[in-house]
Amino acid sequence: MSLPAAFVTIILIWSTTPLAIKWSALGVGFSFAVFSRMAIGVMLCAVLLAAFRIRVPLHRRALQSYLAGGLSMFGAMALTYWSSQFVSSGMIAVLYGMSPLITSLGAMVWLKEEALTPSRLAGMLLGVLGLLLVFRGSLKLGEAADIGLAALFMAVVAQSLGLVWLKRIGDDSPPLAMTLGTLVVTLPLFFAAWWLADGHMPAAIPERAVAATVYLGVFGSVLGFALYYYLIKHMEAGHIALITLITPVIALLLGHGLNNEVVLPQVWLGTASIVLGLCLHRWGERWMRLVVKQAE
Repeated sequence: MSLPAAFVTIILIWSTTPLAIKWSALGVGFSFAVFSRMAIGVMLCAVLLAAFRIRVPLHRRALQSYLAGGLSMFGAMALTYWSSQFVSSGMIAVLYGMSPLITSLGAMVWLKEEALTPSRLAGMLLGVLGLLLVFRGSLKLGEAADIGLAALFMAVVAQSLGLVWLKRIGDDSPPLAMTLGTLVVTLPLFFAAWWLADGHMPAAIPERAVAATVYLGVFGSVLGFALYYYLIKHMEAGHIALITLITPVIALLLGHGLNNEVVLPQVWLGTASIVLGLCLHRWGERWMRLVVKQAE
């Protein structure tokens, strides 16, 4: 698949993932929902690797990548699913919109990819302002929403720094093999989390929860992460994280339209501030050069 096609596909998947996460936990609990998703992902990945006769590399760098990807995925997904009990799907997408800024900051410190220019600093400050506005809006939804947003922010940090960690390792394993290796690391961790948090099989699983879990296992885990690791191999960490530039707006609209979620004005303002900050962070220098060139 071409890089633009992979980029657009991930945008579509990630825009629908927050709402699917909410629906997958209906009547079954967050721990069982995320464990089921990862189990489906592992089985599908194994079948696809066997069908396409793709070998799973087991050299040192590949194993390091599986461990890094697995630990960051477990931290991000466990916190995201837990926080989904208290926050809307739109809120999940909005906070994940912060990941480019956190990833870029991590890349500057860890990978030496970028310098902290005035436009990038301004973009980060706008992102922080947007985050504060979102948290302010959550205060009107109750204390539980505030706690959920705090956990969700830690999930975003885990995913963003995991991306930087993978770029630092620089493994060149096939994306599908990378996906399986990562899921294999996470599966026992999610099983342990489910066992400790609940440990009981649901008596009945709503049809919507089943459909959402299957969707997340097939598209959210296998296809989404395979394309994600494919982009990691061919793009800079900061560019990859720009996928979240458009997903917050789409997810907010989906949550409001399909799940009757309340979107407060502060959340829209915060989303706009985050998106503007991302644009300024990524293209601010280019805009300034164009302004200077036209002035001359």
